[in-house]
Amino acid sequence: MDQVISYFTEIPSTHRSIILFGGLAFFMLIENVVPLFKTQYKKGQHLGLNLFFTFTTVLVNLSMAFALYVVSLWVAEYEFGIIHLINAPILVKMILAVMLLDLIGAWLIHFLEHRIKVLWMFHTIHHSDQHVDASTANRHHPGESVFRFLFTCLAVFISGAEVWMIMVYQSLSVILSQFNHSNINLPIWLDNGLKLLFVTPHMHRVHHHYKRPLSDKNFGNIFSLWDRLFRTYVVYDNSKLEYGLDTYMDKEDHSNIIKMLKIPFQAYRSPDDLD
Repeated sequence: MDQVISYFTEIPSTHRSIILFGGLAFFMLIENVVPLFKTQYKKGQHLGLNLFFTFTTVLVNLSMAFALYVVSLWVAEYEFGIIHLINAPILVKMILAVMLLDLIGAWLIHFLEHRIKVLWMFHTIHHSDQHVDASTANRHHPGESVFRFLFTCLAVFISGAEVWMIMVYQSLSVILSQFNHSNINLPIWLDNGLKLLFVTPHMHRVHHHYKRPLSDKNFGNIFSLWDRLFRTYVVYDNSKLEYGLDTYMDKEDHSNIIKMLKIPFQAYRSPDDLD
């Protein structure tokens, strides 16, 4: 366990890049071999668009990383947070910390983005993708990346997670997010087994249906527990899904970078206006 703690405490930036881009390459390779949807679209252009938002997310996280580091040092120094209230092996504390980081830093902010209009306007960029695949996992408006970073800081403050625990969480978050967005046709028995604990492609794809109520279900990122616990879990035939966002179906709305960056600062589009 000491080696794990040491590695993730000082994990090199190159290793984090390998996790991000290596994971993306791995899942995209599998998508080409066993895809669920065999649709024809400009994959290179689609990947380039999503990589742009991947890099903006990386830049936001790097520019604010010091704040996360300060919070983690403070909770460690003063033994503040939930994991410091329990007498348990370090492995148990790590698992609890990762679960709390996933709950607050991923599930909760994601849920709120679907409930608060200002947050939703930034989140529309993620949902506007009409060809959901592994690269969609990293498709976030820079403004949304800021909100998610702040909630990660809040999660560290509440959980008391140490630096190495945060690195474990972020590594798992990157890989699981790419996995559950991937266009992989997993055998149902395997998907059903995995989603007892983790969010799988079959579970999360439902969230990317182009309209409500399905797009307001299955918010999870790493653990499937939270959607079951908070009654936002639903099962739906993936073959009947249509990706995108009913209020942003025009090509310019989901494939023009400049226009997409401006969406959060424009008038709110209500699905009710389509009726």
